Amino acid sequence: MSKVTANDLKTKGVGVLEDETIINVRGKDEFVVLSMEHYNRLRELELDNAIAQVEEDIKNGRYHLGTPEEHLKRISE
Repeated sequence: MSKVTANDLKTKGVGVLEDETIINVRGKDEFVVLSMEHYNRLRELELDNAIAQVEEDIKNGRYHLGTPEEHLKRISE
């Protein structure tokens, strides 16, 4: 993975970016540029993980049934 500074990106443009590039701002790694294919795969994995967590919660009875109003009342107490 390559690394560029924010200043390099500002002065030289997007030509300094590669498929995966870390952008360093004031000495601190702040951002990562990914290909859309890689980004979409990461999002898919995040969603798969979220679904697995919900399925585990349901299996273990960690959920509540009710109206939105009942939910808001329950979480605000």
